[in-house]
Order: sequence, then structure tokens, then C-alpha cells
Amino acid sequence: SRCVGCRSCEEACNEVNEMPAPDVPFDDESVIDSKRYPTDKALTVVNKYEIEKEIAPGKKETIKIFRKIQCNHCMEPACGSACFVNAFTKTPQGAVHYDHSICVGCRYCVNACPFYVPAYEWDSWNPRMFKCTMCEPRILDGKLPGCAEACPMEALTFGKRKDLIKIAHDRIKKYPEKYVDHIYGEHEMGGTNWLYLSPVPFEEVGLPKLGSTPAPEFTHGALTAVPIVVGLWPVLLTGIYAISKHKEKLAKKDKETAVADAIETTQKAADNKAAAAAERFKKEKEKAIEVAVKKALEEQAKPDSEGGA
Repeated sequence: SRCVGCRSCEEACNEVNEMPAPDVPFDDESVIDSKRYPTDKALTVVNKYEIEKEIAPGKKETIKIFRKIQCNHCMEPACGSACFVNAFTKTPQGAVHYDHSICVGCRYCVNACPFYVPAYEWDSWNPRMFKCTMCEPRILDGKLPGCAEACPMEALTFGKRKDLIKIAHDRIKKYPEKYVDHIYGEHEMGGTNWLYLSPVPFEEVGLPKLGSTPAPEFTHGALTAVPIVVGLWPVLLTGIYAISKHKEKLAKKDKETAVADAIETTQKAADNKAAAAAERFKKEKEKAIEVAVKKALEEQAKPDSEGGA
């Protein structure tokens, strides 16, 4: 109810996380008229909702409500339960931490998150998932998250979860006409570390209606087979590699056999041809000798032309 859509939180988030400058400047509030979700270039966004609210019996008016959207840092995160390499883990400070070094890019987290938060870096040769980090380095340094520090309307309050829940219940109790009697995130999906108070029903500002069952209970059955698949995957790849190598060996052996057979066939043909030529030469030689001997005998049998009886 305190947010005015100034986008100061977006700008602070951009600076803290060293994100690229946006296409629409932060002082241009027209961008919030469009429905947006966090992206790989904007980890937090503000949307505007125009809602009809009853201000008196039989009297309604259209009011503008703004909602900041970022990772809700679930107590038992759906992204973490869907990630079979444990790229998402919880920190003692409550943040859901993402480790790019072990991420395999399966994007199961994108499908698992009920809040549509994780964003995939599509235009990179080494893509990452992007989402709000809860300004973890700043928290460890004793500072506030960038968005909470920058908000001029004090719409954002940072602290221990149990203290924030108490503050929220106190506000609802003190101003029952101002707030819906519900803290969004206190129980949803097992609880989140980002909590909302609202003057209108939460589904009217784009928040899904969720039960209190933690995400891991939904995904446990489907993911029990993942360790088996992950364990068998190297075996499968090794088997495929072995088969491939075996086929290569067979192909090489077949090739060598074919070459040897061709050489042997050629050699036999050459030997046969040489033998045939030798036999023909032998016969021709014998015939020539025979002719020469016959001729010599005939010459010897002729009478001496210079002598007489």
C-alpha cells in the first residue's frame, strides 16, 4: 500500500548487481503499465495494477496498486527441489543462492518456480540463470539490500523473518480497514522470506493462490528417479562410447581385411598373368628352337653345290 511505483528499487538493484542500463530509463514510469517479470537484465521489476475497490457501501473507485516482483527466497524453494545438481541452496541469511559453476542449464527451475522468477540468459555462449540475490554480499557486510535502502516510501522493510511477521500482524490489527487480513508468504509453499501486505486480494496483484505445502513434497516423487538417472548417465555414455569404439574397430578391421583381400586378389591375378606369360614364352622358345634345329638339319642334308661325283 505504500509503494508509489517510482522504480527506485529497480535502479538500486541495477547498480548493486552491476546490470546493464535498461532500454527505458528508470525515471520513465510508463514502463510499469506493461506486465513484466524479472529477466536476466532486471532482477526486480515493479508492475501497476488498476483495481476497483469498494470504499463505501455501494460505492467503488479505481485505485492504483504497485507491486515489486523479485525472487521470494522461499523457505523450501521449488527451484532447489527441481535442481538435480543442487545449483540452488539456502544461506543462513535466508537467501536462495545460485551457483553457476555447477548449473547444467536444464532450466527445470524456470518451470518449477510458481512465481515465474528465474530468468535464463539466452544470448550467451555460457548461459546462466538470473534472479534476485537478496544482496547477499551487502547483508554479510552489515548493509541493507539495495532496494530496501533506496525506497523513499519505506514500502520495504528488512529484518529477521519472525520480526517482520510480528510487524505485519501488528499493522493488520491496527489498520484492519487498510489491509487484507493475510500475510502473503507466511505460509505459502511452506513460507517465503519475502513477505507482502496488500490493501486488495493478492490474486488481484498477480500473486498466485498457493497452499501451504512446501514445493519439495510435490516434486519428491518425480525427482526420486533423478539420482538413478544421474548415476546411470555416465554408465550409459561409457556404453555408447564403447559401442562406438567397437564399431570403429570393426570398421577398421573390415577395411584392413578388404584391402588385404584386394591385394591378395591382385597378387594372384598378377602371378597368374606372369605364369601364363612365362608358359607362353617357354612354348614360343621351344618352338623357335625346334624350327632352328629343323632348319639346320635341312641345310645339312643338301648336296654340296661345289663338288661332283
